[in-house]
Amino acid sequence: MDLLPAVIACVIFLGAYVLIATERIPRTAAALGGAALMLALGVTNAHTAFFSEDTGVDWNVVFLLLGMMVIVSVMRVTGIFEFLAIWAAKRAGGRPFRLMVLLLVITAVASALLDNVTTVLLIAPVTILICQRLGLAVVPFLIAEVFASNVGGTATLVGDPPNIIIASRGGLTFNDFLVHLAPIVVVLMVVLIGLCRWLFRAAFVTDEARVEQIMSLNEREAIRDTRLLVKSLVVLALVLVAFVLHPVLGYEPSVVALLGAALLIAIAGVSNQEYLQDVEWSTLAFFAGLFIMVGGLVNAGVLGALTGSLAGFAEGNLLAFSGVLLWGSGLLSGIVDNIPYVASMAPVVADLVGPDGEPQVLWWSLALGADLGGNATLIGASANVVVAGIAARNGHPIGFWQFTRYGLVVTAATLLVSSLYIWLRYFVLA
Repeated sequence: MDLLPAVIACVIFLGAYVLIATERIPRTAAALGGAALMLALGVTNAHTAFFSEDTGVDWNVVFLLLGMMVIVSVMRVTGIFEFLAIWAAKRAGGRPFRLMVLLLVITAVASALLDNVTTVLLIAPVTILICQRLGLAVVPFLIAEVFASNVGGTATLVGDPPNIIIASRGGLTFNDFLVHLAPIVVVLMVVLIGLCRWLFRAAFVTDEARVEQIMSLNEREAIRDTRLLVKSLVVLALVLVAFVLHPVLGYEPSVVALLGAALLIAIAGVSNQEYLQDVEWSTLAFFAGLFIMVGGLVNAGVLGALTGSLAGFAEGNLLAFSGVLLWGSGLLSGIVDNIPYVASMAPVVADLVGPDGEPQVLWWSLALGADLGGNATLIGASANVVVAGIAARNGHPIGFWQFTRYGLVVTAATLLVSSLYIWLRYFVLA
């Protein structure tokens, strides 16, 4: 590792991170400014930043978001989100905590079956409408759903992007993730619901007048265009099936999302303004800048040195190393986004696991640490950034420290429970 590029990369990244955390300037400007400095000072170059699979912009993530945002924009025209908002509020009896539990469970299950980014793109608009109808604070519900999406996405191979990387490197199957991670995810969801009851207790204030008003509504009257709704649901169903069948079809999720968006635009007959209204361009730009900055850290050898030192720690003691890997992954994923972190750490773990695929516990420690660590900060996982963009667009901005003070508590609690699970399942009961 060359010292000068590494120092420059660290200074730029830390400077941008401080600006994002303090919110002195918009986070998109901080990320793009940091990326520009990485390029201008030669820490990375255009080819590496834009075309490298390992250290460049993850275009699969960017175009997955773009395609799904277009689909959501078209669906909004139909009134389906208002329908779902009224339906969910009525099922919960208008009670805020019951409503949050319902939304958290739906979010977690959907994130396991689809992926957490797609899920929050669909559930966040519904949540905002419900809270506005009931006069509830929007931000606590959105933050709680981010936590649920990252926890629920941990359960399956397709639920969180880092899991796809781990499965590819480790030769792991969809069923492997279900058998090893789904049981602990169920426990973690119970823990999360309990934590949310405590963390967001001030948000559970019932307005009886609003409850009575929403209970009298007929959710079917919210649907404005039935024909477009049918077309949208058919396309969405095709997209979701293609996501699940990704290993069979061979199409990347980003390609599926773009094909679905193109098909829906072609058959919907909506205007440019209507299908582009929900595209979070600032969020997409933020991701591009963040990927370039993290790629600069990788290119300069900084992230490799960190992951290498993590691998060298507790060598010869599998239990100790599993714990270090779990907590170290949780810490680093909260800082640099879990996708590039796992991309850097997976080869290290693959070397430790060996050609026979054992000990598998290291893969599960990496997955749990990276996925759950994404809850620690506002930029720790893709779903976090997406929800923050949607919230800001709708007049409910989520501050970096506003998110992080809850995220650190949730991350610490879920990692602690995961540590106990790993110890019991793979060392005590093995």
